[in-house]
Amino acid sequence: MTAEFREPLRLALKRTASALKADGVPFALAGGYALWAHGAPESENDVDFVIAEEDTEQAAAVLASAGFEVVRPPEDWLFKAGLDGVTVDVLHRVVGEPVDADLLARSEEMDLLGIRMPVLPATDLLSSKLRAMTEHYCDFGSLLPHVRAVREQLDWDRLRAEVQDHDFALAFLFLTDRLGISPG
Repeated sequence: MTAEFREPLRLALKRTASALKADGVPFALAGGYALWAHGAPESENDVDFVIAEEDTEQAAAVLASAGFEVVRPPEDWLFKAGLDGVTVDVLHRVVGEPVDADLLARSEEMDLLGIRMPVLPATDLLSSKLRAMTEHYCDFGSLLPHVRAVREQLDWDRLRAEVQDHDFALAFLFLTDRLGISPG
């Protein structure tokens, strides 16, 4: 992906973080851009943030006031905020679990694109990605470069414990063991 296509994603990321920060809505950067903040390849799809479930309406109002088009999809675990053709997903549940103060508190303050913002830890990011894998979506190939890039930042024991009941996640971890990416 070229810089001209990444720039709108980056701008949407910055404007979302700035608006939420200015209004005092607790949040954290999530998804592919959070992994990018930790050193993984840059996201090419959308921008993801997490907020506590009780802050959903405030966050939607803040982003609407900042010029975003707020859309409520049928899925009841997020809303979408559009800006200049870019979609920002604002999640209040991750893999069926409500975003809570503990998850947000684990976030690490990082400077990203000139803005200091909370970013979910690599272990939380990978855990949610692995637990979301199903027979309908199981793309190991696209996830491997990200895991390689952040492997030293992962709490592998915690990760294995969190995904122990998810067969696709266990298969992915078996692959990382075999490839020498994880401490098998």
